[in-house]
Amino acid sequence: MTNATEAVMAATSVLSEATVTAASVAAFDDASLVALQSAVSMHRRALDAVASLAAGEIARRSRRDLGHAGLAQSRGFRSAEEFIQSVSGASRIEAGKLVHVGSMMIATDSAYHSPPAWHALLASALKRGGASVDAVESILRGLGEPDSSITPPQLRAAAEQLLVESLTLNVDQLYRRARLLRDELDQNGIVRREKERRDLRYFRIFRRIDGMVGGSFLLDQEDGALFTSAIDAALSPRRGGPRFVDAAANAEAAKLLADPRTNDQLAADTLMEMIRLAVDADPGTVFGYRRPAVRVIVTEDSIGRRGSGTLEGMPDPVSFGTVERHLCDTGAIGLFFDDDGRCLNVGRDQRLFTERQRIGMAVRDGGCLFPECERPPSHCEAHHINQWLRDAGRTDLNDGVLLCRFHHLLLHNNGWAIERTGAKYTLVPPRAVDAEQCAVNLVSRSAVVQTLRNARPVLVGA
Repeated sequence: MTNATEAVMAATSVLSEATVTAASVAAFDDASLVALQSAVSMHRRALDAVASLAAGEIARRSRRDLGHAGLAQSRGFRSAEEFIQSVSGASRIEAGKLVHVGSMMIATDSAYHSPPAWHALLASALKRGGASVDAVESILRGLGEPDSSITPPQLRAAAEQLLVESLTLNVDQLYRRARLLRDELDQNGIVRREKERRDLRYFRIFRRIDGMVGGSFLLDQEDGALFTSAIDAALSPRRGGPRFVDAAANAEAAKLLADPRTNDQLAADTLMEMIRLAVDADPGTVFGYRRPAVRVIVTEDSIGRRGSGTLEGMPDPVSFGTVERHLCDTGAIGLFFDDDGRCLNVGRDQRLFTERQRIGMAVRDGGCLFPECERPPSHCEAHHINQWLRDAGRTDLNDGVLLCRFHHLLLHNNGWAIERTGAKYTLVPPRAVDAEQCAVNLVSRSAVVQTLRNARPVLVGA
């Protein structure tokens, strides 16, 4: 019996013997409750590591070349994933993750193969409990495989960096971070991946038996950015928008706040109004005067057809050809960043942040800065680090950050605080949450700022 299996068996024994009820958990103080959650998570990582090994071995014994003699096939299942779903009750996605990671772990232990260095690194982290199955699978998917532009040493360096970052990122953030590193390493592949995503687009409609019309769609990030920008513009007053606009626009927003329609109904009506305007328009009409704004962000080193750009609110880069087309079609708003990722201060000595300042914050922060919050800029409000009345705070861009309404209220009502040192922002919890009030670094979700702030050790790999 291996050490890993012994540890899992011991953990399972302890958990099975423990009597945990809602009443017993409710009796825990805050520290004990957090400790319980941490302990269970640690044991779960160990169990998941063994589950992935088992899934990988099931997949090996269910290979296509074995035909109906394969483990899964002999029991009436078409694939190892289907068999694992039946045995474990896992979802299709969960079973796929277990097989993917487990197969990688088995390959690294095989005497007949020389495993890729980054696979061995990830398998080692999984075995010793330094990473979860979900984290390893996110890194594997995000980084992909080597090709003519990416060498194995570069992928290993990237995987090593991501394992460190996995300690502070959730699996979705980790996957996006891995994708960003891959794109930084493989600038030439951005055009190819952009086309691959566009080729996946579709729009389907159907008529239901009750006469209603439904459908589904999938858009690439360029068209998706335009579409979501249009819908967000219509719904922004319900998502924090009024705090960013002047008094006249605020009055208009108040009308929308009082509108009895739901957000989903407003979105549907907005879409149909756009379609009616397009259908009814004169064929000679040139659109663009009031089109929704999709901001294209490029850093200085991308000028001259080098590198790539990003669309505000979208995680993946776009090719410089796409950047040039947007700049030609809609013009550009100049947003300048220093080497620290700090946006040029265009603030004014006034109470409300201006629209230009709000644009700067959106590009710099990429959404709500509160740890693990996924709200995009359109759902956020501007927070003064130094409060306007209490601290005589100035409405300067560097002293304002984006927070969603929930976390904005949390800071003002529950004693949390945000501090700034240069371009670095930290979150200080109240003593009721952390007696030591240890500051937590706030990380921008903006791809362009992450690129500027990275030391980029993987970009110079062999």
